[in-house]
Amino acid sequence: MTNSVPARYRTTNWKSYNEALTRRVSLLIWQDKNMVRRAPKAGRNGRPPVFSDAAIQFCLMVKVLFGPGVS
Repeated sequence: MTNSVPARYRTTNWKSYNEALTRRVSLLIWQDKNMVRRAPKAGRNGRPPVFSDAAIQFCLMVKVLFGPGVS
């Protein structure tokens, strides 16, 4: 029995290859409708928070899951 060596493909057109990868990527994230995105009124002096703790935690989770390339 002979072992067949799989064909080795070399990419010669990197621009086209990268564009094809970009077109192929699709990401859909579902959020809970009940999640409060805006922070509640604090009733204290100073600048009020803009986003809720749940919204900030969600963004940090996405950043950790998908790496530093996500902005």
